[in-house]
Amino acid sequence: GETGVIVIDPLISCETAAAALELYRSHRGDRPVTAVIYTHSHIDHFGGVRGVLPDGEPGDIPIVAPEGFLEHAVSENLYAGTAMARRAVYMYGSLLPKGPLGQITTGLGATTSVGRVTLVPPTIDITTTGQELVLDGVRIVFQMTPGTEAPAEMNFHFPDLRLLCMAENATHNLHNVVTLRGAIVRDAHGWAHFLDEAIELFADATDTLFASHHWPTWGRDEIVTYLSQQRDLYGYLHDQTLRLMNKGFTGIEIAEQLDLPPTLASSWHCRGYYGSVNHNVKAIYQRYMGWFDGNPAHLWMHPPEQAATRYVEYMGGADAVLERARRSFAEGDYRWVAEVVNHVVFADPSNMEARELQASTLEQLAYGSENATWRNFFLMGAVELRGGPMTNAVGANALEMLSHLSVEQIFDAMAIRLDGPRAGSMRLGINWTLSGSGARHFLRLDNAVLSQVPGRHDRSATLDITLPR
Repeated sequence: GETGVIVIDPLISCETAAAALELYRSHRGDRPVTAVIYTHSHIDHFGGVRGVLPDGEPGDIPIVAPEGFLEHAVSENLYAGTAMARRAVYMYGSLLPKGPLGQITTGLGATTSVGRVTLVPPTIDITTTGQELVLDGVRIVFQMTPGTEAPAEMNFHFPDLRLLCMAENATHNLHNVVTLRGAIVRDAHGWAHFLDEAIELFADATDTLFASHHWPTWGRDEIVTYLSQQRDLYGYLHDQTLRLMNKGFTGIEIAEQLDLPPTLASSWHCRGYYGSVNHNVKAIYQRYMGWFDGNPAHLWMHPPEQAATRYVEYMGGADAVLERARRSFAEGDYRWVAEVVNHVVFADPSNMEARELQASTLEQLAYGSENATWRNFFLMGAVELRGGPMTNAVGANALEMLSHLSVEQIFDAMAIRLDGPRAGSMRLGINWTLSGSGARHFLRLDNAVLSQVPGRHDRSATLDITLPR
């Protein structure tokens, strides 16, 4: 900017964000932060914000984000955060040793940081494509891209600098249509559309493209080629999955037969280092068709432990299964060994021979994986099978995130934590009053469901509570 620095996406944690700003200042001088832009609602793009703000406070510094940012930033962690955090340990290989036999990368970057996570709410919402702001003398034009890589996301262009930021909508690899840590399935068709729109809106006025991850792309022709291939990457996966789906194939079957065309497969930025063709195809199928593949035999299957016990019995017992599995392992059929020995492990978790064979098998699958998240998942599975420590990665600062929840979201969180079977036929009504604002809410427990009515009290309430926000 004219007087300071506009920070885009201040990383996961305060410590890393502060270190990055210090590195910049060591080369460019001690310029103040004059604005912050969040490209989207994932924690690695806002968690370090207090590390770049003076004394950790925004003061009058504008914080810019796409419409819906705050709701999605906190709700993802609120509703499914515990389950996602457990799987994120697997996806990012957080507990693996660094090196050729352990964690090498996460596919999108080197690794995740484990410092203090913070959140400062935006002061300016971007609501429409074409909306323009001037921050510290720098003119910026925005493009809304909801439902692409994140529920709330935006690209933006610096027309006077001929510079385009693609947020996380275009990276130098295939991204996830659904992430292995868990998320709502993303819209591959919409993703392709917004990439095409970015070309139409900005390409002729752009000399340099950058994104929140990876390195820039220079030159108008290179930028158009890059964005066009990224567009066609998601468009191809979407359209061909639906073509085969409508021919009667299931998600698993489509994933086995669909490959990228040579023009895309030969481009490094289309390779499956983070997302993969295989699991993205399954995600697209899931978005349209759900979990059921249409086979009646799969409609009411046994849970894994019960099924495993029966499979092992039908296959002649654990010893017989392991004997044949070792032969398959020696032949290099690791994928099949993992599937078969999984039944033995689930049938008898104390069977250490099965656990060790399964761990060795997962290691071999990992070493053959181009995709970093698959590799990390396989290796973390091997660690757990061998009794290694399994703890959650450092997550969001709970108090920081909680302070930005709406009252409605807090009550939603309470409803998720209600043990329905224990609640049984219990009935309860509570009138809530917030002493500062006077806002009123009615909370009702009935039929083992905790529901809320914002904006009013109810005469049937058995309890009245007044407290500050």
